[in-house]
Amino acid sequence: MKLKIIENFLNTEDLRNLCSLNLNLVKHNEIKVYQNIITGNNIMKSDCINHELLKGLNDRYHKKALDILKELNPEKLNLYDYSEFYIIETGSNYKFPIHDDIPNKLLSGVVYLKPEKNSGTFFYKNKKGDEKKEVEWKINRAVFFSRAEKETWHSYQGDGKSNRIVLVYNLMTNKLKDVYKIEGRSYLFGLLRYKINYYLYKYFKFTI
Repeated sequence: MKLKIIENFLNTEDLRNLCSLNLNLVKHNEIKVYQNIITGNNIMKSDCINHELLKGLNDRYHKKALDILKELNPEKLNLYDYSEFYIIETGSNYKFPIHDDIPNKLLSGVVYLKPEKNSGTFFYKNKKGDEKKEVEWKINRAVFFSRAEKETWHSYQGDGKSNRIVLVYNLMTNKLKDVYKIEGRSYLFGLLRYKINYYLYKYFKFTI
């Protein structure tokens, strides 16, 4: 799996604003996802990031994200439709299972926001969790990858001490047939897989 790790991904003001968001209380064994979705200047959903900041994030980081996608998986570059800027707070004792992301995700990214120390993102060779590797936690460190069916296995969890707050930044598509064609996988089999696992994968679409 190809990973792109970038230090100091956000500028100082954006980092400060995102770390200062007024979020609901999350218990140690819970997770909370705040959905913020935008295409161009059209805001499709805004849960916790105000419109001005959301548009600013899209303006400032869209080209950078496209360049990362071009580097990691250039065949998917022309499939882009919209962007997600999700804030996810993971309780200190919450563990998200190993998964490989939905096919709508062209580029999956996470930026560590706060606290000062926590656990990072874990990547694996397979769903069983073999060859576990961690991209360690550091404030404003970003890690990106381009999802592939049954290949890009990853997970995350709290460190048992404090809640974990991140920005998840995804480039998304609605062109699923083209995704499976590029990946050399069966479109019908892929749809069946996600239909069978609907209640599980409805949460995976928000996460990294």
